[in-house]
Amino acid sequence: MNDIVIEVKNFRKTYGGFVAVDGISFEVQRGEIFGLLGPNGAGKTSTLETLEGLRQPNGGKLSILGVDPSRQPHRLRNLIGVQLQSSGLPGNMTPQEAMQIFCTYHGVAPRLDLLDRLGLAEKRHTQFHGLSMGQQRRLALALAIAHHPPVIFLDEPTAGLDVPSRIELHELMSELQTSGTTLILATHDMAEAEKMANRVAILLKGKIAATGTPAQLTAAGSGLTKVSVLSENTCLSQNSVAFPAVAQRLFKDNYAIFYSSNPGQTVTALIAYLETQRDALIDLRVERPSLEERFLEITNIHPTNGVLS
Repeated sequence: MNDIVIEVKNFRKTYGGFVAVDGISFEVQRGEIFGLLGPNGAGKTSTLETLEGLRQPNGGKLSILGVDPSRQPHRLRNLIGVQLQSSGLPGNMTPQEAMQIFCTYHGVAPRLDLLDRLGLAEKRHTQFHGLSMGQQRRLALALAIAHHPPVIFLDEPTAGLDVPSRIELHELMSELQTSGTTLILATHDMAEAEKMANRVAILLKGKIAATGTPAQLTAAGSGLTKVSVLSENTCLSQNSVAFPAVAQRLFKDNYAIFYSSNPGQTVTALIAYLETQRDALIDLRVERPSLEERFLEITNIHPTNGVLS
């Protein structure tokens, strides 16, 4: 049994003389949550919209469950669900009306239970323009999954959601995955991608810069350990003392942060220095690099908030 649900081979997308996507290839397995990451302008939107049948490729091959999105749009429509960042629903349409229309289009019974599940029970008859941004996002998700598509595209799904709604969405994503649904997650939230995605691909200037599980990507980085120190007088923010094995340091949110190739040596030296400065240690954290830090490393985007050296 072939478990490849999405196949992208040498995909290329141009706009005039501008190359948005330059010959990328990847595959997505059945039941996988696949994260598509990258800075603005990296080619994520062009890739997603071509897979969704909204744009024509300028080269390469794309398929979803054997269907060519650009040549077989009628076969594609019941295979995918799409939660967009912004919805084109009429301002006077209610969530219940939208659900009934979308389900009729796909030939399934209205899934009003999804409105309840996503916290829209009391907003069933509220016009779309009267919904908050978070409520509009939840409605878009309900419409995307109402017809039980085997593949779902989520574009910044938690943008504008409060914490309980984010938790509910992540639980729903896990349930969908357990049922065998394949999800493509495009997000700028690296913590979300690290938590939810089985594998990720990082796009940069139209090419895939890295792909793998979040753990594989973080392990393939510089190998530095993050040491964060919060002290009473924040003396570490105002000195240029060289600590052993430290490759980079910065100051953020009152924490002095050090990236070390030997955290044991670094922590010992830091504690000794705080004692000489009579500065009390409040918090000490030793962590492996996060996916966000690996993403910044791959894309060569450096934090500018209080860089010390």
